[in-house]
Amino acid sequence: MERFYRATMKITGDTVFGRLAFTFLVLCAIGFGAAVGLLFVYSGDLPEIHALQDYRPNVVTELYADDGQSVGTFALQRRILLTYGQIPKVLKDAILTTEDQHFEEHWGVDIPRVLQAAWHDIAKRRLAEGASTLTMQLAGGLFLNRSDRSARRKIEETILAIQIERHYTKEQIFTMYCNQIYLGSGNYGFEAASEYYFSKPVGQLTLAEAATLAAIIRGPIYAPINHPDRALARRNLVLVLMAHDRKITQAEADAAVKQPLGLHLESLRNDLAPYFVEEVRQYLEHTYGTAAVHEQGLRVYTSLNVGMQKAADEAVRDGLHAYDRRHGWRGKLPNILEQNLGPLEKYQDEGWRNSPRKGDYVTGLVTAVEPTFATLKLGTYHAMLTPADFAWTGSKSPKQLLKPGDLVCVSVKEVAGLTVRAQLEQVPAAQGALLAIDNATGEIKAMVGGYDFEESKFDRATQAVRQTGSSFKVYVYAEALQMGMNPFDTVVDEPVTFRSGGQNYSPKNYDEKFEGRITLRRALADSRNVPAVRLLDHVGVLNVIELARKFGISSPLPPYLPLALGAADLSLLEHTSAFTVFPDDGIHIEPHYIRRVTSYDGAVLEEPRPKVNDVIPPDVARTMVAMLEEVVQFGTGVRAKELGRPSAGKTGTTNDFTDAWYIGFTPQLTAGVWVGNDDKRISLGKKETGARAALPIWLEFMQQGMQGVPVENFPNVVPLEKLAPSRPVQVDVPDTAPPADAAEQGLTETAVPKAVPVQPRPAPPAKPSAPSATHSGAADPSQDTSGPGR
Repeated sequence: MERFYRATMKITGDTVFGRLAFTFLVLCAIGFGAAVGLLFVYSGDLPEIHALQDYRPNVVTELYADDGQSVGTFALQRRILLTYGQIPKVLKDAILTTEDQHFEEHWGVDIPRVLQAAWHDIAKRRLAEGASTLTMQLAGGLFLNRSDRSARRKIEETILAIQIERHYTKEQIFTMYCNQIYLGSGNYGFEAASEYYFSKPVGQLTLAEAATLAAIIRGPIYAPINHPDRALARRNLVLVLMAHDRKITQAEADAAVKQPLGLHLESLRNDLAPYFVEEVRQYLEHTYGTAAVHEQGLRVYTSLNVGMQKAADEAVRDGLHAYDRRHGWRGKLPNILEQNLGPLEKYQDEGWRNSPRKGDYVTGLVTAVEPTFATLKLGTYHAMLTPADFAWTGSKSPKQLLKPGDLVCVSVKEVAGLTVRAQLEQVPAAQGALLAIDNATGEIKAMVGGYDFEESKFDRATQAVRQTGSSFKVYVYAEALQMGMNPFDTVVDEPVTFRSGGQNYSPKNYDEKFEGRITLRRALADSRNVPAVRLLDHVGVLNVIELARKFGISSPLPPYLPLALGAADLSLLEHTSAFTVFPDDGIHIEPHYIRRVTSYDGAVLEEPRPKVNDVIPPDVARTMVAMLEEVVQFGTGVRAKELGRPSAGKTGTTNDFTDAWYIGFTPQLTAGVWVGNDDKRISLGKKETGARAALPIWLEFMQQGMQGVPVENFPNVVPLEKLAPSRPVQVDVPDTAPPADAAEQGLTETAVPKAVPVQPRPAPPAKPSAPSATHSGAADPSQDTSGPGR
């Protein structure tokens, strides 16, 4: 006791050492107390680290095509989760070398780094250098506002980091970090960034690419799109540090430094099938809610076929441009000089980010116009337009069409180095839509809702309802067959007038001529209007409407005789789906575009089973297929013979040429095409029939989209031409005579190869003929669509 007292007296005595020691102890006590107090104060508002056990970051909802390819995403934060095993060593080394060299050794705080950073901050009298570990960055990113540079935030970040280190392994912390970090352009985590910047998963990253991603961690100012020079310099610094830490050799670092950034950007827009993807998004949000779609990362397996969708996009674009060229040059181009958008050499178009490819339609900037040629800029590429490239305009000199600063649409014919051979085009004034459905399943395989989704989100494949013209006649003929008629029965094609409400309704044919007594097969193949109206009057309007409902048509159908000529507004989706009944032997499979929806973890949320309904007897469906085959063999759809495989279909053209249709099918696939103007009052132009405006689009799509699909005949269908010898009939015009307006159906414009023959089958028993339909019936003259009828 006495010794202790003496020792205390020595420390607290008047010696210099004693005073210093006492002061040091007091300061330590005060510091310790302050630290405990700060920890108590700041930790009181901190979140529970155990919440990380249930933490699920926002992840993208992925859409997959029928072969598993990704075709679209929805996300507020574009994030694709990685496991620790998926992160390659080269990326781990790049991250740790740059951000936290002692990650494996420290317990959340790197004390040597803290002291070094503090010394630099004191020397520069400002917060010049941080000392955040990966764990601290993770804690700050998850729970705090990292833009706050205050001491309080640093203390809270430190406390959280220590707690995270106590509860989670290094592998878990590193994996969470790699999935959480923001890497510019809306990408969170390294997998999303890798796929966006380089169009590849992290497992395929090269050394230079991994270093580029690691460089972005410091901040979006090092993102390679908007700041390529900074990104390159920062990437090279990462490589130097990796070589210094012996993660790579100096030779590897030197070789990587010499490489360009090598970006291969993946568009964040759903460019492949935007109208299809938008339909899926609307359905998912209606079914599961917006939060689930954009935050919880659903996995949506769709029916889309990538090859068919690409073929559909190209066919619609080509068809609309071909239509537009037929109607001449409109001019009135936007001009960047007149709009004060900057000098020619500095202008950049969004479409120039991707390299032009043969078949693309791209925007070109006119940089110079000479008497015999014009030069264009297409990003880093250039093109020269000669008179042959704009001959369709009727002009011989580019000075009549263009001036420097004009933004023009061109089609890419060839690409050689940085030189593009192009043809002058213009953005089409008309619109088009295409829909393709797999007959066996009802799955939608391709959908195009307009020329450009970015310009117009309105989906003309599902949302627009337009008059169908003569393509509606198939339901009239199907009802007639159900009632016992057959293709060799006759109907009179001659002037007739129906009375309705005291007014006269007199349908006319497209060619304004009459053929007298003809068979039903002839009347449908050549799309004669008067026989169709007579037939509808004979079988009954209400009966046809009832049958159309069985076909899946839900749109309003006016109960008047002009219904036979398409006096009803239908969507392309319901009309095309209805046509699948014929190749499907009389049954209707509900069209659908989703196969399965799962959660991010793989739990099945939905696996739809489409409704299947009997519509017409199989023998009626097969007879209709045979009749619609003759539309292709001898009638208004003769251009479709170029497909070189068995097909059947029907053209449709409305009054004043406002709508053009072609819906056709093979044994495997049914596709419908519509062309028109959004304003129903605007005509496509004289003679722009379904055969001229819509059928070429269908043909191009089927030629490309069905490559590799086996050529098949329609099963159990006997061509009517083979049955004709046993069905003699007195007619005024032979069944296989060419249509009167042959030029308009392409017979004098297009080489027509012979269609692939089908295998003959035993003929079905004959049915009794019905009398010619000459009865009068109710009609509403206000619904008169008795014009083109093609």
